[in-house]
Amino acid sequence: MSTGMDTTPDVGTGPREHLTPAGGARIPVSTYRVQFQPAFTFADAARVSGYLRRLGVGDLYGSPCLGARPGSPHGYDIADHSRLNADLAGEEAFAELSRALTEHGMGLMLDFVPNHMGVDDAAANRWWWDVLENGICSPFSRYFDIDWDPVKDELQGRVLLPFLGDQYGRVLERGELALTYADGALVLRYFERTLPINPRRMPLVLRHGLEALQKAADDDDLDLRELLSVMTALDNLPSKAESDPARIAERQREKEVARERLARLVERSARIRDHIESCVRAFNGTPGDPHSFDGLHRLLEGQAYRLAYWRTAFHEINYRRFFDVNGLASLRMEDAEVFAATHGLLLRLVAERMISGLRLDHIDGLYDPAAYLDRLQAAARDLGRPAGADAERAPGPGHPLYLVGEKILSPGERLPPQWALHGTTGYEFLNLLNGLFVDPARGRALHRIYTRFTRRPADFDEVTYQSKRTVMESTLASEINLLAHALNRVSEGDRRWRDFTLNSLHDMLVEVVACFPVYRTYVRPAGHTEEDVRLLETAVTRARRRNPTMDDSIFEFFLDTMLDRDPADLDPVERRKRLEFAMKFQQYTGPVQAKGLEDTAFYRHFPLLSQNEVGGSPERIGHTAAEFHAANLERHRQWPYAMLCTATHDTKRGEDARARLDVLSEIPEEWNRVVTRWSRLAAANRTRVGDEWAPDRGDEYLFFQALLGAWPPGEPDLVALAGRLRAYMAKAIREAKLHSSWINQNGAYEQAVSDYVEGALVGRRSAAFLEAFAPFARRVGALGAVNSLGQLALKIAAPGVPDFYQGTELWNLTLVDPDNRQPVDFERRTAMLAELEPLLEGRVPAGERGGRVRELLERWEDGRIKLLLTAAGLRLRRARPALFLDGDYRALAAEGALAAHVVAFARAHRGEVAVVVVPRLCVQLGGGAPPLGLAAWGDTRLPLPPDLASAPLVDAVTGQIAQPRDGALELGRVLADCPVALLATAARDG
Repeated sequence: MSTGMDTTPDVGTGPREHLTPAGGARIPVSTYRVQFQPAFTFADAARVSGYLRRLGVGDLYGSPCLGARPGSPHGYDIADHSRLNADLAGEEAFAELSRALTEHGMGLMLDFVPNHMGVDDAAANRWWWDVLENGICSPFSRYFDIDWDPVKDELQGRVLLPFLGDQYGRVLERGELALTYADGALVLRYFERTLPINPRRMPLVLRHGLEALQKAADDDDLDLRELLSVMTALDNLPSKAESDPARIAERQREKEVARERLARLVERSARIRDHIESCVRAFNGTPGDPHSFDGLHRLLEGQAYRLAYWRTAFHEINYRRFFDVNGLASLRMEDAEVFAATHGLLLRLVAERMISGLRLDHIDGLYDPAAYLDRLQAAARDLGRPAGADAERAPGPGHPLYLVGEKILSPGERLPPQWALHGTTGYEFLNLLNGLFVDPARGRALHRIYTRFTRRPADFDEVTYQSKRTVMESTLASEINLLAHALNRVSEGDRRWRDFTLNSLHDMLVEVVACFPVYRTYVRPAGHTEEDVRLLETAVTRARRRNPTMDDSIFEFFLDTMLDRDPADLDPVERRKRLEFAMKFQQYTGPVQAKGLEDTAFYRHFPLLSQNEVGGSPERIGHTAAEFHAANLERHRQWPYAMLCTATHDTKRGEDARARLDVLSEIPEEWNRVVTRWSRLAAANRTRVGDEWAPDRGDEYLFFQALLGAWPPGEPDLVALAGRLRAYMAKAIREAKLHSSWINQNGAYEQAVSDYVEGALVGRRSAAFLEAFAPFARRVGALGAVNSLGQLALKIAAPGVPDFYQGTELWNLTLVDPDNRQPVDFERRTAMLAELEPLLEGRVPAGERGGRVRELLERWEDGRIKLLLTAAGLRLRRARPALFLDGDYRALAAEGALAAHVVAFARAHRGEVAVVVVPRLCVQLGGGAPPLGLAAWGDTRLPLPPDLASAPLVDAVTGQIAQPRDGALELGRVLADCPVALLATAARDG
């Protein structure tokens, strides 16, 4: 029996576009995120496109797919913006994917990385290669954010390359740096790395043994004369420090001419080839004879780069990176030439309608995010202009390209309203939604249990402060040093501030950054906002409070510099220095916040691990329904097409692992009892490392929560689970930087923790621990599954564009990456969806459908109940795009004894209505069973606004008809067969 709802997939109808009311961008009704990699290519995505369409997905959303470093497992290290990633099967396969999506009426949204490029493999990045070969006179030197005039004299005009595994001298004298001749040029090899050699310095090598070669040659030896001529040409190349454009062009031209001449010469002359090989052998030296490497050292000292031990990056690196990753060099995207060079292919794919939208990675890393977004939307708008159109024509209403930005909003922070995008990628929604299923009333109890068990500090603000200082003193020290010197130069240019010492400025900056309340401010060349002022003053106030002996005037100087509060007659050069400092400062606070908060403090402080998520805070336990509704209303008004996520490649754990851990907030006393018992039962697996036990109490507490969140439904593969937990704990310990770290690994402690995990799960004495752990895990897992279904239903219907991370249509109990990037079994999901089609298409008799749903709920472990809700909800969204993208948002309040355990809202648009009802804090609603029927809900009812209470509503999952009585829905009837309800008016005929 049909329900009258349009739930069948539309196939072969071409792209279905939903435009903003003012026209412009194509808005996806939903997205499904896939991780492209060599094991999942464009062709693989094309093969699963039919399944995704049947699932109800609006648009496919893929990770970066431009020319990444060969073998890249993720694609974020783009090395060539002019081509698609060959590891993903290239342009032809991409075109096939585009055609497949079009046939299914789907668009393609892509992740794009505007902030940085992959430079770990210099040979794969022709821009970086050219910079290393030619230095500041490379035409691409302006592309990268390099400080060519750093504090250290030895780095003047050079790029520090900190990737050596040991001190430079030791690496050199072990013979690990080796010259090689290749195709008319010399290159330097260090294991798998290849670097260019400054062509102007090549004659230094070629002259070795030249006298003997000349004596053995005839006076008219044409090959020798050609070699000498090539050497003369190389000697006379313009210097790598050249700044005159004509001379730079001359160097670029003549070095290639010389290279081609030398390549032809070596190809025809064995004597010249032998001579060059002899020169190379001599320069490569002999291990054990240090002086034999003098020539190679002199050669390397003449390069546009300086090789260094990887640890030197912490203090001396002179190019801006993505966070602390040396292999990702930041781009000067504010430069119009750089923008054009990096966006050409991308905009072509947009023009050809192969790309329908973009997710912009790490937008806070950009010099001026607002200006970048304006430029990108203008470029997209230009794609639709006829030839010869007025370039200065005022932009039309709406944004022509769907853009969302990976902007992490701290609690209470708002997205700058002037940004030309459609919203964020949704981490603020993730944390808000997750907090609905956490009991705020028991937050203090959880904190007490945590501090008593772990014996760690209770003040998270202090933990964050110390964590941010830790990263500034280690992996991000070089950047703060550069900022201090830049600010020192500013102070030296003003007689009022010149007495500040370099050290005092450095210390002040460390304190301000450690106290910064958000990722960054957005001071621009055009000025600043009141919010910028408030945030900067908040940071300064906190820093002053922590440092009462620090001179107040140094903070005033900092604020004057950041906010341009000096007299209007300030020298333009000095004003430019201040602006440059302010812009660079803003590009630094974000990485410190990310590395200090997310990647350090979150691994040091975890009263409830589900709260430790990107954009979240472990200090705040839970959110109210009122807060949830208020945020949804604001998003509906300000950013109606923002993305809504519950899992991404960057989340700290899977969405269903979080939902399961949320249950602990409802049962803190029981949690305290079981975790104490588990600790006693697993104590025999702890070992002494020096004068401490491993794991310490904090890492033990972390392990128990992580294990509970990741515990698979049904019978787990304990060996595989132990492997995952060992990898997770090793990463967590290094991120916390208390016992070990990525840069100073404590092998003994890490091994002891690994042995603890192994012993608890598969060791000889694991039976007692598992016997105590498994029943609690199964009970919490069942309750967590109800939370998961609730967050899924709310995400599907809330204002915005819901995004589904690959594979999360079934239970997602993953840990942090790389655990969450594992291949997805699409064949299994396709088969399971096919089994559910009779329910989804209304081919099961109405009297039986509710019972079938109950059966799926009883067997929740296999994930089919989540798949059913996902498909039913996505198909409903696809059938009613205007309702869910543009419909009014109405918060609904339940009545009755259990009203506080209900979250509900309605969407309404031109006669169409959808109502979502989900339970929260379910422990009180039936112990370990899903809250169903009158036995669970009693007299609880949901009043509807009069204009929404007349028409019957159909449940997208159960197919049951819900008829309001006396203007309200009886929840015992609405939630009789499924713990959540996704209701909508029946589809109109025709």
